[in-house]
Amino acid sequence: FAVDSIPAVFGVTRDPFIVYTSNLFAILSLRSLYGFVQGALEELRFLQPAVALVLGFIGAKMLADLGGYHVPTLTSLEVVAGLIGGGVGASLLLPEPEEEEA
Repeated sequence: FAVDSIPAVFGVTRDPFIVYTSNLFAILSLRSLYGFVQGALEELRFLQPAVALVLGFIGAKMLADLGGYHVPTLTSLEVVAGLIGGGVGASLLLPEPEEEEA
């Protein structure tokens, strides 16, 4: 579960305390959020594309870091929050059209 989140955490910070504690909490207690996230994905149609964009951003940030360009942590958090917030906001403002019965 938490092994795949380690690169994502390193994409945000290199602080070993944050990496360790975030994965510790992921292993110990955050599994219960899967039900919540699944329900949110069903209700919020733009959340899944927003999460995909977040993962793409983190991957690009890690590649940029390999190339010698460092994206500040605050900037990363702002981008992630903006993408997730935008996905939720778009889902709430633009609900899925209802299908008409034939």
